[in-house]
Formats: sequence, C-alpha cells, structure tokens
Amino acid sequence: MASFTFRRQLTVEWGQCDPAGIVFNSRFFEMFDISTWMLFEAALGVTAHQLAETFGIIGIPLVDARANFLKPAKFGDVVEIASRVTEFRRSSFDVEHRLTIGGELAVDGAETRVWTARDKDNPDKIGGVVIPSDVIARFG
Repeated sequence: MASFTFRRQLTVEWGQCDPAGIVFNSRFFEMFDISTWMLFEAALGVTAHQLAETFGIIGIPLVDARANFLKPAKFGDVVEIASRVTEFRRSSFDVEHRLTIGGELAVDGAETRVWTARDKDNPDKIGGVVIPSDVIARFG
C-alpha cells in the first residue's frame, strides 16, 4: 500500500453545479481525474505530457470509477481532495479520492487505472505493461 497523499483545495464554481446550486455528480469524476494526474506529477516529478517520454508509456487510462456521495457540495464551498494510490498490481493500480468539506467526508471515490504502452510489434495495439518498481517506490 502506498502512503504518499496529494492534497488540494478548490472552491466549487457555479458551472460545476445544477440549477439548485449542488455539484452535479459527474463533475466529481472530473475533479478526481485532475487529482490523479496531479498526484502522479507530484510523486514522479514530471508533467502528464512528460510521462510518456520519461517512462515509455502512453498514459494511465481509467478502466473503472466509482463514488459514494455522502454529503452535497454546493456553490461556493471550499473542498479538499486527498488522493493516494491504495494498491499497485502488475500493470494496474487503484487510486482513492476523499473529498471533504470543513473536515467532513462528502464524497468517497475510487479509480482503477492501467499503466499502458503501445505493443512493440504492433503499434496500433495498446495494453497494460509492468509498472516499474522505481515508480512504485516513489509512492511509498
């Protein structure tokens, strides 16, 4: 289990909300996606664009996303998102996102992603490849 946690705060904007001023549920997945990329940038020291060149991959595509909505986030709320990798496997990994408002858990989210590269013999084919141990170590 990795222990490196990336935290960020943001203020809920009107464009993230439905007409009642409550964050539309799909916007949380957008927040989680951004937080995952920021987590990797912070842990690995490279931007999303440099990830491919540095590690020989095409990205870390999302293959599963889920969330439990416990408390509504509303227009103007200051929220904190804490993101961390909870498990690395051979070529996939899980990311946990905990969104809090005033220290109270509002949304508990999770993603599964895959460390992905092009097939050396067939560049039109992509798939999961082994996550390097030095990458995993940077999250420890």
